[in-house]
Amino acid sequence: MALVGELGAGKTRLISGLAQGAGVQKSDYVSSPSFTLINEYRGKIPFYHIDLYRLEKEQDAEELGLEEYFYGDGITALEWADRIPSLLPIGVLLIHVRYSGKKTRTIEMTGQGQRYEELITEIESRVPGFTFRV
Repeated sequence: MALVGELGAGKTRLISGLAQGAGVQKSDYVSSPSFTLINEYRGKIPFYHIDLYRLEKEQDAEELGLEEYFYGDGITALEWADRIPSLLPIGVLLIHVRYSGKKTRTIEMTGQGQRYEELITEIESRVPGFTFRV
């Protein structure tokens, strides 16, 4: 998952909820790994939280070995994905978090690649009234 949004919009909070869904114990302690860049958590499946806020340029991310996380066996949740557009995998679930009020947010999900386009279609069928972009 590749998350984009303003500072403080709720990306890390959303990732905490995703970690809980993946079976990460004490997912309340999932925090932004801004200084270490990558945090790994154990759950039902491995959960990787990557935060690229402190990267100055896309080339800095090339040395992180992101492909291992993108194509590995776990779930990868990437914050500030807009900082590495050319390094994102072809198939990805893009999640844009926006302020829509003082205590409300709008979440826009876009599936890129067949797997994620099908996921969006499945979510739409299970959650009446919600629409997503594919």
